[in-house]
Amino acid sequence: MATLLRFYKFSFVFTLICLGLGVWYGWASTGDVGATASLLWIIVVLSVLEVSLSFDNAVVNASVLKEMDEVWQRRFLTWGIAFAVFGMRVVFPLAIVAIAAGLGPIETLNLSLNDPARYEEIVSSAHVGIAGFGGAFLAMVGLKFFFDLDKDVHWIRVVELQLARFAALPAAEIALLLLVMWGISTMLSPADALTFLVAGILGLVTFIAVEGVNTILEMRAEAARLQGAVVRSGLGGFLYLNVLDASFSFDGVIGAFALSNNMIVIALGLSIGAMFVRSMTIHLVKQGTLAQYRFLEHGAFWAIIVLGMIMLFSAVVHIPETITGLIGAVLIGLSLWWSVRHNRHHAARETDSSNAPAE
Repeated sequence: MATLLRFYKFSFVFTLICLGLGVWYGWASTGDVGATASLLWIIVVLSVLEVSLSFDNAVVNASVLKEMDEVWQRRFLTWGIAFAVFGMRVVFPLAIVAIAAGLGPIETLNLSLNDPARYEEIVSSAHVGIAGFGGAFLAMVGLKFFFDLDKDVHWIRVVELQLARFAALPAAEIALLLLVMWGISTMLSPADALTFLVAGILGLVTFIAVEGVNTILEMRAEAARLQGAVVRSGLGGFLYLNVLDASFSFDGVIGAFALSNNMIVIALGLSIGAMFVRSMTIHLVKQGTLAQYRFLEHGAFWAIIVLGMIMLFSAVVHIPETITGLIGAVLIGLSLWWSVRHNRHHAARETDSSNAPAE
């Protein structure tokens, strides 16, 4: 318990502060206990969703952070949180809403703070575009993980094995996503269908661009390493890690729109999740605890795919926010339980093998 508090103490304090702000904002904007409780629940679900979607983020962060000295590890946890929380969790969602609604950033911010009803109305009118962009991006994040020829660990084997085999077809996951988007567009009016398809294509292009940035950074780091240079440490490593972290945070930020259109709620919920991911990264570096759960990453990516599909179909039919959040939590829980069961069976086989009489 003392070990966990050492890694997560600041995250728990930060959570209490954010929840307190959520209660204050909910009561100030609604004046109703039930509405405030509902708003608080969405903040909690968003924070859980951000953590669940970012397990892979924590693992990758840890693999980079372990090569940095302790001073820069602490700076990543403290200084870097300003960019992760206020840059990606506040400014970026605001930019999405401003672009989707056709408003300036200042006007959008003023509406979100001073006229929530009007703000919600504008965002709702732009939901088709947000659903297309966010759903396409999220779906690609998840599909990319499973459409991989080199993937040899499978959780839902009957499905994941086939997806890995289809990866031999170039851009198979892109073709699948485009077919799904086209099918959904046929259920919309011509104007909404055009908006949905354009937004979806932009989401797809954004994913490809983020992948391209990651690949360039990785190639440069590998080239420096082969030349004997020390990489991913000091200020350069700190900046590299924050760019990488920002790339990963796209899925959580965009996925938040499946739960709420309120910028304050999104910022509070994702900020809590971002802080726990930071602490989890440090925990992984120091203890290596998360790496032992074999299928946890699979559960996270299945949750991303489901959330992406829900966002795409939300352009046609409304799906309750609570159900959206619970589906992700259930998938993560199942993958965790499956990982623990696998570890127990593996340990039992090793015990039986060691106790077997020699021939």
